[in-house]
Amino acid sequence: MVEAQNPLDGFMLARDDFAYVGTDLQRPECILAEPDGTIWAADARGGVMKIVPGGEQQLITQVNSAGTVADENDTSRWIDGTLPNGLAFDRDGNFIVANFGTDRLELMTRDGVTTPVFETLDGKPIGKVNFVCRDSKDRVWVTVSTQVHDWGTTMNPDTADGQLLLYADGHLRVVADGLRFTNECKLDAAEEYIYVVQTCGRNILRFRIELDGSLSDREVYGPNDHGRFIDGIAFDTFGNLWGTYIFTDGIFAVTPDRDVRVIFEDSTPEEIERFDERFQGGTVDMELMLSLGGPVAPWCASITFGGPNLKTVYVGSLRATTIPHFQSPVAGLPLVHWTER
Repeated sequence: MVEAQNPLDGFMLARDDFAYVGTDLQRPECILAEPDGTIWAADARGGVMKIVPGGEQQLITQVNSAGTVADENDTSRWIDGTLPNGLAFDRDGNFIVANFGTDRLELMTRDGVTTPVFETLDGKPIGKVNFVCRDSKDRVWVTVSTQVHDWGTTMNPDTADGQLLLYADGHLRVVADGLRFTNECKLDAAEEYIYVVQTCGRNILRFRIELDGSLSDREVYGPNDHGRFIDGIAFDTFGNLWGTYIFTDGIFAVTPDRDVRVIFEDSTPEEIERFDERFQGGTVDMELMLSLGGPVAPWCASITFGGPNLKTVYVGSLRATTIPHFQSPVAGLPLVHWTER
């Protein structure tokens, strides 16, 4: 039996391979794509930016949010105030928002009306809610990066207070804990496993999903340590798990054989070494992080497949004002919203 050739064989990107969409965006960390070509990006002004084919865009802010536009280097808004981070569509096409500023999960309609879904668990604050994804059973998986509100102090190898939560049938529970700055999570095509990024673990965990939603068989998927911070992940239809390196920016993929392929490099070896030394010494701070980031998608944060054939790849980031995109040789795995409406 001849094994299928991986469509990523020989595929690499250079800076000139990217085109751009959107203008004057604020922290487009997470991006959702729809079959009609519309994309939606989280926005630091407290809402989402809608960008339709042709480039026309509309900012939809959360009702009652201040909507203040801050300077890109004013990171105080990343600790207090509304800051939509992870996004998913609910079954009706509204937004499930992991709000990294308010530390809660929210439901936002397409005209901005926002309702808290939860902000406490067993009477205690949830922590820094980071990302959200929904499965075909309408269960919502939520990552909590840390229990520390001032999250910048947890950028070290020792803090392991992150969690993965499951919200189903109106109930919220912890299904995994002891994680090192939990970031994005995604399910495979069969929804047999969920994959969870540990940014400060510098790796990706995989858990088997049991019938009741509990998790088992925890393991590292791919390298135990990439040597770089990971932020976002997304599957393609071949089974490659794409991901982003943040601060020392880049794009990689873990193949079904669990090999790592660096697809795009937007950092120098010296930057990677400098960040690694500071991380290992527990001295990462905002000054260091602000000194890093490549020109294509500064603080590269997420991968989203879209376009009519799911081969247009949008790259979310924390410091860009536009969204870079490129063409993939393989289609992305469609998220649950892609075909259900």
